Amino acid sequence: MTKKTLGLDSPLYDYLLSVSVRESDILRQLREETAHLPRAVMQISPEQGQFMTLLVQLLGATKTLEIGVFTGYSSLCVAMALPPDGKMVACDVSEEYTTIARRYWEAAGVADKIDLRLAPALETLDELLSNGQAGTFDFAFIDADKANYEKYYERSLELIRPGGLIAIDNVLWSGRVADSQVKDNQTNSIRAFNQKLYQDQRVTLSLVPIADGLTLALKRP
Repeated sequence: MTKKTLGLDSPLYDYLLSVSVRESDILRQLREETAHLPRAVMQISPEQGQFMTLLVQLLGATKTLEIGVFTGYSSLCVAMALPPDGKMVACDVSEEYTTIARRYWEAAGVADKIDLRLAPALETLDELLSNGQAGTFDFAFIDADKANYEKYYERSLELIRPGGLIAIDNVLWSGRVADSQVKDNQTNSIRAFNQKLYQDQRVTLSLVPIADGLTLALKRP
C-alpha cells in the first residue's frame, strides 16, 4: 500500500498537494498522529480524502456508509461534508484505533453524525438490510479486509440508492495487481474483484489512479 498517488515522483506529488489540498487543521493533526502508528500505511492520503469530500458534496449525500474506519480520517472527511442532519454508519472491529477516531470526531464537532458499529462489518451490513434500509444510502466507502471486498460490495450495492456511489480503496494494491509474479491471496482477491466490477453492468464504473487506486461504482437505475 502507499500513502500517495502512484506514478508521481516526490516533487510533482508535493506540487499537487501545494496547489490542491486544502486540509483543515483537525484533519492534518489526525493524519500526523496516525503516521506514528505501526499500521500507518492504512491511512488514506490527503488528496484522496479531499476527493471523497468533493464526491459526497456532488452527490448531495445525507446518509453514508463506511466499511473500515481505522483512525477515522476518511470518515472525518465525509462527515464534515455532510449537512447538519447527515448521518454515517461506520463499521470497524478495532476499539484501539477507533478510540483515536472518536477523539477527532468530537474535536471536529461531527461525532453526532457518526454511528460507529464495532462488530464484523458483514454482520452490521446484514442487520441494516434486515432492518429495511436497502436503497437508503447515498454513498459507501469500502476500505477493509480485501478477502471480503466482494461481499462488502454486494451488500453496499443493495444498501445504496439508484444514483448512489460506492468507492472502493486499494484496487491498484501498490502496483502488485499488474505483476503476474505476485500471487498471494490478498493480491489475487483484488484482481478477481477488479475483474468482477469490470463486468458488472449494474454500475457505471471508473477506476481512478489516486493514492492506491480508487474504484468508483455508480449504481444504475
